[in-house]
Amino acid sequence: MFLSVYDIFKIGIGPSSSHTMGPMTGAVRFIDALRGLAKDSVNQPGVAPAKPARIEVTLHGSLAFTGKGHATDRAVILGLTGLLPDTLDPDDAERLEAEVRQNRRLLLEGLGEIAFDPATDLIFDYGPALPGHANGMIFKALNAEGALVLTETFYSTGGGFVVTHAELSESLRGGVQNLEAAKVEQGYPYPFGTAREMLRMGRESGLSIAAMKRANEIAHSGSEKLSERLDTLLQAMNGCIDRGLQMEGVLPGGLGVKRRARGIHQQLLAERGRNLVQPHAENDWLAVYAMAVNEENAAGGRVVTSPTNGAAGVVPAVMRYYRDHCIGANDEGVIDCLLTAAAIGGLIKHNASISGAEVGCQGEVGSASAMAAAGLCAALGGSNEQIENAAEIALEHHLGMTCDPAGGLVQVPCIERNALGAVKAVSAASLALRGDGSHFMPLDNCIETMRQTGLDMNHKYKETSLGGIAVNFPAC
Repeated sequence: MFLSVYDIFKIGIGPSSSHTMGPMTGAVRFIDALRGLAKDSVNQPGVAPAKPARIEVTLHGSLAFTGKGHATDRAVILGLTGLLPDTLDPDDAERLEAEVRQNRRLLLEGLGEIAFDPATDLIFDYGPALPGHANGMIFKALNAEGALVLTETFYSTGGGFVVTHAELSESLRGGVQNLEAAKVEQGYPYPFGTAREMLRMGRESGLSIAAMKRANEIAHSGSEKLSERLDTLLQAMNGCIDRGLQMEGVLPGGLGVKRRARGIHQQLLAERGRNLVQPHAENDWLAVYAMAVNEENAAGGRVVTSPTNGAAGVVPAVMRYYRDHCIGANDEGVIDCLLTAAAIGGLIKHNASISGAEVGCQGEVGSASAMAAAGLCAALGGSNEQIENAAEIALEHHLGMTCDPAGGLVQVPCIERNALGAVKAVSAASLALRGDGSHFMPLDNCIETMRQTGLDMNHKYKETSLGGIAVNFPAC
């Protein structure tokens, strides 16, 4: 099984990988399909050209229930203009969104002018979710007479991954839960699809998990490209922390949540060198790094899915903690941490889910904590067995965690939840390093437990804001 480190860690924008990045990417794919259809019809003699006059988009399930709080409407508008999460200019995006809302049209290369009024053509359907996934959306292009030119159903499956209905159906027929993870391709030297296979391949090859992951990545994209992309990811992660530690003010959305990372960071800096600082203040460093990222995410800033936007703070926080606080930290350890975290994230995505709308926050912050624990354990010299143990400990103690954001915003409890996910990750890595790697519950079994728990979880607690904290917070 091969999911690239760039599949797990994607550079994009907040506040949500499934509700913002996924719908934006789906919208771009729909416009590309329209262009392809128009081009094909022009090249076919006797066939009337496919001329879309209006586009309609319907959001279903979690995308409808918390879409406005997650800026899904904005994401769809920007995607229909051709912008992608990893390359858009925030200032240009704001201008384009305002133009579409004001002019109620899209002006698209190769298609011309198409009517699209977000007020009436972007529909939030609060009925039952589509059968394929909790995050469903249907795009339709209609001609001047109102006849259907093209329709496509997309599912945003978490972490910015998007599949069509046909792609999802094909993957399910093959007995695979996630199409993007259904790449059990030959040609990769270590195509492990389970933690058990990963450990076996490590024993047979004598390689670490990071080394096997590196070998797979080099087979995928080459050594030079790998180094360049890893550097880009690390710069984006650290840049997000640094921005978050400098920003002040109130986060958008109406809850009145204040940014706290800068103030906490300044307190920690002022306390350095004092004899009266409590030893558990090290946890506050972990927390502030994670909060800095998730405050940036809540503000719609540039973040890295790790493996999702809602859980984007955990892995970067633990990596910064390793680099700036751990004895013997070095650049090689940082890379090993990132590669190992990606390997664990790929296993969870392949065998369960990283979507809060599908399995709750255990699939987001729980997965991120497992990834970070494994990565830190690797960076600190842990064996493959200890690394697998660290991931299992972290994931096990997030089982059953709900996704119930107040106001449908990725703020409460999401920001603090990332801080605690980072603390748990370090504790899990430390516990694993105290043992020899042998333990009762294998990581594979824990991942399967998480999947089953997600299936059993009431939909009110899976990113719909219909239960839990989302309905038990004070009126503003």
